[in-house]
Amino acid sequence: MNQTIGHQLDRLSVGKVQRRATMVIGMGLFFDFFELFLAGVLSSVLGEEFHVSASLMPLLLGSSFLGMFIGAIFLCHIADRYGRKRAFMLNIGIYSLFTIFIAFSPNVGTVIFFRFLAGMGLGAQPALCDTYLSELIPSVKRGKYIVWAYTLGFLAVPVEGFLSRVLVPLSPMGLDGWRWVFLLGAAGGVFVLIAARSLPESPRWLATKGRMQEAVALLERFQEGKKEAGMVSKLQSEPADQTPKGSTLSAVFQKRLWKSTVMLYIFQIFQTIGYYGFGTLAPLVLASKGYTVTHSLEYIALSFIGYPLGSLLSVPLIEKMDRKWLVCFSAVCMGVFGVLFGIGGSPFLVIVFGFAYTLCSNIFSNAFHVLQAEIFPTEIRASATGMAYSISRIMSGLMPFMLLPVLENEGATAMFIIVAIAMLIVVLDIALLAPKTTGRSLENIESLSEPQLFGKNRVHL
Repeated sequence: MNQTIGHQLDRLSVGKVQRRATMVIGMGLFFDFFELFLAGVLSSVLGEEFHVSASLMPLLLGSSFLGMFIGAIFLCHIADRYGRKRAFMLNIGIYSLFTIFIAFSPNVGTVIFFRFLAGMGLGAQPALCDTYLSELIPSVKRGKYIVWAYTLGFLAVPVEGFLSRVLVPLSPMGLDGWRWVFLLGAAGGVFVLIAARSLPESPRWLATKGRMQEAVALLERFQEGKKEAGMVSKLQSEPADQTPKGSTLSAVFQKRLWKSTVMLYIFQIFQTIGYYGFGTLAPLVLASKGYTVTHSLEYIALSFIGYPLGSLLSVPLIEKMDRKWLVCFSAVCMGVFGVLFGIGGSPFLVIVFGFAYTLCSNIFSNAFHVLQAEIFPTEIRASATGMAYSISRIMSGLMPFMLLPVLENEGATAMFIIVAIAMLIVVLDIALLAPKTTGRSLENIESLSEPQLFGKNRVHL
């Protein structure tokens, strides 16, 4: 019996090409998270450097996220139209270019402006990486390899914490330490851009564009002369460009997809408050408790070790526990530890509860990143996922405007109670509306919605 591209890919073992691609994507995610958490880590430093007022601080913290919102809306379509690889390289290039400009900014206005532009390059990056790896890795290992990529990416968070702790008090070669932190991020982005030239394109995406010969060639390359070799000779080949004729927005809200779409949009609104609320505002929480800049950076760096460790802990969990329940369980833990972090009155408790929060938050993050890339058809996967993810970006940009006044007027405990309520809404949303996807082929997940969305004569990938 003839097999589709997706089913053939799911029968393969993971080879060196896919492992190398996972590593490159992980490095791309490294600098995405490097930028995401950098403003929070350096907020008190930049505040002192440029004498940033309380009214301007939310804009400094949120400028990158606002850029990401714009980028996630517009750049995600490039991945569906021109390919996952091209979109990935474009995103990294934009980030690296404007991060260099941040490093040499003369005032807070230019820092805000260039962080906005750098953020545009990273807006669709996590959603794109989720899409790319979900289409490249066989279904039984899909979650595990996406999680490994994120584990590599999340090393950025403690790395930048310790880099900031070391470099901020110094001025190497006469350049302020905080500027060196941005320069290192830009240099790393250039390195990833060079490495990305060797990435393979997604065979599933190639098939949707009618480029079946290239898709088959990639499958043969993935086989690497192993026992699966030759099985693509019976590949079903009915190539056609399956780009939806209408708008992506109308496609994702079709009757068969509305439940997953609404679930993901609600999720992205509220998960942002919990996930990015801690990473962005934790240094300011410590400042409100009376800790110095130096001590705050030390405590945050130690707390941030939980990000890669939590990501690593999710590796054995991601294929054993269904994604939706793993998201729910970790979200509950985040709510509890967030409140305890707000209450904590000693350095020891701050570090312990901060570490516990970040540990749980990356089990949460990895599970939802895998889940969100599995619930849309290949033709619109990058666009649909990126559009939903754009909501988290705009919420991240607005979050300082919402939570900083609470922190300043009511204190850290009240702020983290709001975070806990947001995570409760997330749990209810996922538990009631999210589908089960663990271990299932993307084609099997898609089959529930595609006939109505793309018509009876749709080509199977």
